[in-house]
Amino acid sequence: MARKTREEAAETREALLDAAEQVFRAKGVAHATLADVAHAAGLTRGAVYWHFRDKAALFEAMCDRATLPMETMFDARRPAADVEDPLGVLRDNGVRVLLHLASDARMQAVFDVVFHKCEFTDDLAAVSERHQQEDDTCQQQVIALLERAVVVGDLPADTDTALAADAMKAFMLGIMHEWVREPDAARLAATAPAMMAMFIAGLKAAPPRRAPLVAAAKPRAARVAGGTHAGAD
Repeated sequence: MARKTREEAAETREALLDAAEQVFRAKGVAHATLADVAHAAGLTRGAVYWHFRDKAALFEAMCDRATLPMETMFDARRPAADVEDPLGVLRDNGVRVLLHLASDARMQAVFDVVFHKCEFTDDLAAVSERHQQEDDTCQQQVIALLERAVVVGDLPADTDTALAADAMKAFMLGIMHEWVREPDAARLAATAPAMMAMFIAGLKAAPPRRAPLVAAAKPRAARVAGGTHAGAD
């Protein structure tokens, strides 16, 4: 009996999280209420409060249950230093992220809620911090592969790898934002390889460069003194 009760509680929790995805996506997090979620799940508000202390806790659990696109981009077990074709890995990983988004309904729903239907107020700070940490980790991994591309000669030595990583992030997020607004899984799946190949080809052809270091100017006093002596001669 206890086992059945645990299973029922787990099923109720999943039903509430499913309902939260639907309600938050339809109404936005700020305008949705726990009563809305309970109604969508066919349950009572008491059932919601049994599992989640408030809307912020429900939102956090909904996000924790899903994997956001950029979280799928890298295998932390494979250091960049071991990669022979770092730009190829970036291209293939980008394609994998886009294909995952095109095929995973839960990822699509949570991505849409997090990026289009949510204002990260103080009560959602924990979720915002988690996403920021994951974003920073992803960016560092992209930079590591770009620096590896410099080492193996695929990019010039003065490549601004941080700027290149920012450009790749903006490129991919732009694709994902636009696609979630007007989803067409077949179109994204078909075009993802060409889009990522285009980005990598552009990066190789015209990588962003670090500004050259400018030699320090001679102090004015020294220049004046030097000019005075020269005139005296």
